[in-house]
Amino acid sequence: MTIAALIHLVIYIIIIGIIIWLLIWLIDNVPIPEPFHRVARVVVIVVGVLVLILALLNFIEPGVISLR
Repeated sequence: MTIAALIHLVIYIIIIGIIIWLLIWLIDNVPIPEPFHRVARVVVIVVGVLVLILALLNFIEPGVISLR
């Protein structure tokens, strides 16, 4: 584990956080009926958490889990 790997992980987490925040902000500001609004928020949060878990697992053991 090197400093470069830690920097890449931090940058990756920041980018994922900004994308999730923008998607949630967009969902909150677009007039969507209530059941679809809640479902969209849950989907964005679940996908974001899964991507973060995937990033952390790849950081711990590179190549264990891959999206390819």
